Amino acid sequence: MLKSLTLKDFVIVRALDVEFDAGFSVLTGETGAGKSILIDALQLALGARAENHVVRDGAARAEITAAFEAPASLGPWLDEAGFEVADGMLLLRRIVDAKGGSRGFINGSAATAAQLREVADHLIDIHGQHAWQGLTRPASVRALLDEQAGIDPKPLAAAFDAWRAAAEALATARTRQGELANERERLQWQIGELERLAPGEGEWPELNAEHQRLAHAQALLDGAGQASRAISGDDDDSASRMVARALSALEDIAEFDAKLAPVLEVLQGAQAQLEDAAHTLNAYLSRTEMDPDRLAELDARMSAWLSLARRYRRPPEELAALLAEWRANLQALDEAADLDSLEQRVTQALTAWTTAAKAVSAARKKAAKPLSQRVTDAMQQLGMTGGRFEVALSPAGEPQSYGMETVEFLVAGHAGSAPRPLGKVASGGELSRLALAIAVTTAQSRQAGGACSSPATLIFDEIDSGVGGTVADSVGRLMKQLGRSAQVLAVTHLPQVAACADHHFVVAKATEAGQTLSQISPVHGETRVGEVARMLGGDRASGTSLAHANELIQRAVAGA
Repeated sequence: MLKSLTLKDFVIVRALDVEFDAGFSVLTGETGAGKSILIDALQLALGARAENHVVRDGAARAEITAAFEAPASLGPWLDEAGFEVADGMLLLRRIVDAKGGSRGFINGSAATAAQLREVADHLIDIHGQHAWQGLTRPASVRALLDEQAGIDPKPLAAAFDAWRAAAEALATARTRQGELANERERLQWQIGELERLAPGEGEWPELNAEHQRLAHAQALLDGAGQASRAISGDDDDSASRMVARALSALEDIAEFDAKLAPVLEVLQGAQAQLEDAAHTLNAYLSRTEMDPDRLAELDARMSAWLSLARRYRRPPEELAALLAEWRANLQALDEAADLDSLEQRVTQALTAWTTAAKAVSAARKKAAKPLSQRVTDAMQQLGMTGGRFEVALSPAGEPQSYGMETVEFLVAGHAGSAPRPLGKVASGGELSRLALAIAVTTAQSRQAGGACSSPATLIFDEIDSGVGGTVADSVGRLMKQLGRSAQVLAVTHLPQVAACADHHFVVAKATEAGQTLSQISPVHGETRVGEVARMLGGDRASGTSLAHANELIQRAVAGA
């Protein structure tokens, strides 16, 4: 349930903090006062696209904060996404700057617009004044029925995509048999060439290192021998003997001056390092030898390796990966050319789609009749006495991503007439009433499913447009009835609807310092009677208008 909505510098609202209660609430006011601005702000907090025009002129940014009671159905999603919930409350916040950039937050933690939209599905359901337009769109009609039937269309669509992909693969294989055979032959020849070389992963750097060592073996031996003799040779000027003489000279006198001790330590360390170097060089000389046969073998292998790398325009170190890639491509070609296997995949995929589609069809047929009856019943209360509503299911012919049938809404405007497609027989006013009947009916059925399965807040944004007279009384009673099981918020111009509300808010414009601002305030008692009188088209100070308005309110209270 929506608990509060706080706006700051949003469109023509400087600052606003509104608290909402359970039941049926209405927003009324003069045309252009900004009633729908509140709905726009709420949609923005719930992840709608942000644009810079929502920032009030002269302000740096707009802020919207909506507080909801957190429904149990959101618990697993919030835990998985890492959002903490304190005291069962959910605080959604959106900030939009003057350049159109936006940031979102859930309970103080940064959230993406997509995450806000996911949350919105559990919190709120908005029906706009142009809701009737969706009643003529096949996808919208089908989605509405599927929702009533509790159908998740994603598995069926996935099964259809799998079948289509398998069918396309089979068709491609049939038309490309010759091409695939040529491609397979080419790949086999290329793979054969690389397999004769048998390049190992990481082998090329090792070959390079070994070849470099053997190619310079004589220079390595000469250099290592010269270095060994310079360190520990028999000559008096070898490094080891010279360090030994220096140590001998200092050891005899170091005790007379402590300043010589560090020098002595350095020379002792140098002597130890020279001994280690001499030992290492002698071991290297004993293991290193000329190997012309191995060098010739390396020359031949590296020449073949470089030749293939140039032919296939790849760096030498990538030949092993290229061989693995070609082997994988050959396996894919073999699979693509295996018509029997591909035909079996198509059959399996079609069977899976058919099974899923039949289950969806059964669920649609089961939901269509009660939905038709409920909407028909609602029509009788909305000035369409004798009218009939029907959900028609027709075979789609070819398999479709949405199933085996199309869904269409048919309507008979009066008793005795045959139902026909809604968009062809209904007038503008009738379309609005039908949209309202469907909206109320579907909302009631969602609530009947339990709070965990449906949004607890329903918003009707001027959906009663084009309705008047006694029908308006019925609209108000329907919404009040719906408000007993859900929180209902309606933007309306109808006094009959406003009179039925449990809570009444008035939106008004005011001018401050040359700027037009929108304000909202709850009304009660005489103030509310005056607002309903204004909506009736009379003078809110007129005794007749006030009496009529008071009668409407009292009648609504008595009807409850």
